Amino acid sequence: MSWTSGTERTAPAGPTGGAPRPPGWWAGIDAARGLALIGLMSAQMLSGHHAVTRAPAWPHLLLSDASVALFTLLAGVGLAHGSGGRFPHTGRWRAADRAGTAVRAVLIAVVGLGIGALMPEDAPGDNLLLSCAVLFVLAVPFLHLSAPALFVGAAVLGMAGPLLAQGLAGVLPAPASAHPALADVLADPGGTVSRLLVDGTYPVLPYLTCLLVGLGLGRMPLRDTGVQVRLLAAGAGLVVLARTADTVVPHAVGSHGRVLTSGGTGADELGQVLARGADPWPVSGVGEIVAGLGVALLVLGSCLLASRRSGAWSLRLSAVGATTLSLYTAHLVALSAEVRYDLSVLWSVAHLGAAVLVAIGWHRARGRGPFERILDAGGDATRRTVLRAVAQRSRR
Repeated sequence: MSWTSGTERTAPAGPTGGAPRPPGWWAGIDAARGLALIGLMSAQMLSGHHAVTRAPAWPHLLLSDASVALFTLLAGVGLAHGSGGRFPHTGRWRAADRAGTAVRAVLIAVVGLGIGALMPEDAPGDNLLLSCAVLFVLAVPFLHLSAPALFVGAAVLGMAGPLLAQGLAGVLPAPASAHPALADVLADPGGTVSRLLVDGTYPVLPYLTCLLVGLGLGRMPLRDTGVQVRLLAAGAGLVVLARTADTVVPHAVGSHGRVLTSGGTGADELGQVLARGADPWPVSGVGEIVAGLGVALLVLGSCLLASRRSGAWSLRLSAVGATTLSLYTAHLVALSAEVRYDLSVLWSVAHLGAAVLVAIGWHRARGRGPFERILDAGGDATRRTVLRAVAQRSRR
């Protein structure tokens, strides 16, 4: 998500003019954003299930969880850099950061609700924007924390979050529309909250862990080679841990036995169970989040290391990452036309190719995407307003 901070520093424009160039390490972050967007778009556009077995197809198993985790992780990195980087803001600057983040959340929600009004219920992809808006709101109380505190908070939430989600699922009403518009929110606020927090395609509670990890990483010197190598090691460790737990824990808690003894399991449900584990286990789905976070750390570390020797491929991915909100919004609008059913592979290749070409052309001419500029302008204006108000109050 490249729409998170609005305070990234850029180097001057090159001798040929055009948009200012970001420093190399930030270009690596933009490249990681570009990969996250490409992975998410691919997972939403390609077929979701095998035609014969009806089990989840490889784009969803390989791309979906990791892409959303990477999106959320990078959102946290951007929020951290917009609130002081390695040295979190305090006092009136902290208040300004919180207000600016809240305004960004509102603007993202407005775009998300507008997209929801366009999307039919059976559209091939779900709207991630509203989940992003909720994540931004939930991030506000954490903006002043240091990296160690954020990592501890992420670990605690990672362990307690599934139990909290299960408890809320038993209290909240049935989920609302998969693509909520403003009318849906007003008519069924409880169902909307249920879908956004626990029952939707992109539930906020599990992915808040990824956001806190990203906030913690944004408090670290990501331009240092040692930090980048540690990201690779941590990512690999999380992937191994998640896959080991997926194999061992279900046997220990009897999930496989419940699959065999439960009745009325259809082909779709059985495919999901075989791919992801049985639902009655209280912490089902944790493995996917942890594995996705591990892959996200691997991708971020790799992109940061590769940015030290940026090639043409890195610059193209950085262009995609710098226009993520604009491209993702256009992607959802295109999905609302539902023209991908018969030729999903061909349509996805054409869609991704067009997105990359548009991103490169826009980034060369203007830098950040149009929606990113609007979001940054709104957040920065709010920050300046808060700073002026606090300064005037202190003079009285």
